[in-house]
Amino acid sequence: MEYGFWLVIIFTLLYEPIIGYFDFKKFKDDVKENQNARLQFYRSSILGLWIPTVFILLLTFFTELTLKDIGLSVPNINTDTLGPFVTYSLFFTAFLYLFNILYYSIGYHFSDKIRINLSRAKQKEWDNVSFSEILPVTNKEKKIWNYVSLTAGITEEIIYRGFLIFAIAYLFPNFSIWLIIIFSSLLFGLAHTYQGFTTGFLSTTVFGLIFSALYIGIGSIFPLIFFHFLIDYVAKLGQLEEQN
Repeated sequence: MEYGFWLVIIFTLLYEPIIGYFDFKKFKDDVKENQNARLQFYRSSILGLWIPTVFILLLTFFTELTLKDIGLSVPNINTDTLGPFVTYSLFFTAFLYLFNILYYSIGYHFSDKIRINLSRAKQKEWDNVSFSEILPVTNKEKKIWNYVSLTAGITEEIIYRGFLIFAIAYLFPNFSIWLIIIFSSLLFGLAHTYQGFTTGFLSTTVFGLIFSALYIGIGSIFPLIFFHFLIDYVAKLGQLEEQN
């Protein structure tokens, strides 16, 4: 089982931070001339995330690792590990953020005012980032983006929250819970280095810290999968639309 743990950890250190980085650079060049480059990149990303996820799930069938160990279990609030104040503060903050996402993702389809405000905010935001090319433009790309968002929600929560937190704790039993959270979150941040240092590595690491702490407090990745999916899904709203 330990060998399987190390294989996944090595994968997270090498595949997304290095291979994923160069794949994205190639994509940025291709998308200028190839109208199908975005769709190809989406399919490649989906496959690249499901391969380690399937490997992890196979470990639960052929080793002592269980689905509960990787967070695929019924939510059960735990305030002992991080303390009641930290746990409930995180819950409250996450609820407010979730409410905001739901407000815009639902309101976008029914309110012209929300649609205009979100489009303006998105345009201002994406003008200042280096990975705006990845966002869907055509209707077909937006449909595939739904699967990209769902894949990211499921696979990244299994890999970087459920599995890595358990694997690191198992391999390094002397690590404190906060050190384990930081380690797994740094690996999550490294997976997004292609998006740049600030908007990619740094912000995603912070995102990972919050989600890891939420996972410790909830004891399940199911709510986080839904939360993660919504965050990625709403990224497609407010973009320029084409009919292809």
